[in-house]
Amino acid sequence: MALIDLSKQIALGIDIGGTNTKYGFVNHRGEILEKGRIRTDEYEKVEDFIDALYQKISPLMKKHSNQTRLDGIGVGAPNANYYTGTIEQAPNLRWKGIIPFAELMTKKFGLPCKMTNDANAAALGEMMFGAARGMKDFIMMTLGTGVGSGIVSGGSLIYGHDGFAGELGHTIIKPGGRKHWSTGSEGSLEAYASATGIAITAKKMRAEFPDSMLNQYPEEEINSLVVHECAKKGDPTAIEVFRYTGQKLGEALANFVMFSSPEAILLFGGVIKAGDFILKPTKLHMERNLFPIFRNKVKLVFSELDEADAAILGASALVWEK
Repeated sequence: MALIDLSKQIALGIDIGGTNTKYGFVNHRGEILEKGRIRTDEYEKVEDFIDALYQKISPLMKKHSNQTRLDGIGVGAPNANYYTGTIEQAPNLRWKGIIPFAELMTKKFGLPCKMTNDANAAALGEMMFGAARGMKDFIMMTLGTGVGSGIVSGGSLIYGHDGFAGELGHTIIKPGGRKHWSTGSEGSLEAYASATGIAITAKKMRAEFPDSMLNQYPEEEINSLVVHECAKKGDPTAIEVFRYTGQKLGEALANFVMFSSPEAILLFGGVIKAGDFILKPTKLHMERNLFPIFRNKVKLVFSELDEADAAILGASALVWEK
């Protein structure tokens, strides 16, 4: 039987965001051979967006056609349905309703196309190229503007019966708590543990402590990066913002652990730049709230993937997913 030269196989990974779309050609080692981006929000019609994407990518496909074989396209997108290849009611995209995105891509590019949401794509990327290599049971938490998640059990992503399982960021961790700015739900994890949630917490806490360094900044400049800078300078209020955030995150992670008993929870996204300011209280409150048989078993680790490239790597991993 002839051996397949994996070094000659590549996948096209595409990450669709509300503002920008990033793409790249990725090999089995997780090396990005070519990458680029286009604006997402410039195109009112999805067909025009796909045409623009094709114009950018087709010269690169021709460039690599002699040396490599392009196996397919993987796409990470908000509200993407793995089963149907559709983007459904995405709140931050201009294309409304149910968009048959994978079908349109296959028609334009002549290649098979698979899709999932951005957090699931990140989990796949971590399993194939990052800190979750060799793991069959883990949870990926993406802590950025919002909070996303991907749950891997027995080596497979959990999609649920309709393709939308794993929205742990929208689970209610404090009933009747903080109102979410978009969904209107009260007390969701995203309202506390996202970068947006951290900024809200910081604005509330600095009002209670006039001496805090956070009061040196105009209200509109308060964000998680500013809070981190102040925490590094020893500001007690900024440190308390991360302690409180870590408490809420840790309490939620305890529930998630008792649901799927993962080997590890991987944390990814801009919020983890705060390092131990958020990791230590998260670990403390996760362990404190676990049923004894789960304690001191679950690793809490930061992602190994470069934040700028993780979404492309994760999307490309869809192509080779068994």
